[in-house]
Amino acid sequence: QLHLAESGGGSVQPGNSLKLNCGGSGDSFRNSVMGWFRQSPGKEREFVATISKFGGIVYYAPAVQGRFVISRDDFKKILYLQMNNLKEEDTAVYYCAARPVVSDQISLRASDYDDWGLGTQVTVSS
Repeated sequence: QLHLAESGGGSVQPGNSLKLNCGGSGDSFRNSVMGWFRQSPGKEREFVATISKFGGIVYYAPAVQGRFVISRDDFKKILYLQMNNLKEEDTAVYYCAARPVVSDQISLRASDYDDWGLGTQVTVSS
């Protein structure tokens, strides 16, 4: 079982950048697909980005592609999300998630993930 904790959220103006971190504790971090999701009040939890367990496969939601970059450091057990050119519609609570797997793959569905952090707030406003 993985224990995940997000950090790096905050309040910024449109066009600025933030970098989110997700620290993991557990033996299965290196064997897990990792993902970032976000949720705004009154909306469903939304897929943002995912990365395979070896880091060779990444996939982004169309709304963030070209602006966000997902990466991982398996030695430090940290998942990252670099967010550039932030927009007001990016405002949400951002969650990291892990899914232990045997094969090299990515996962886009929130229901596929087993372990979740408690989230970090990102607010983008002028």
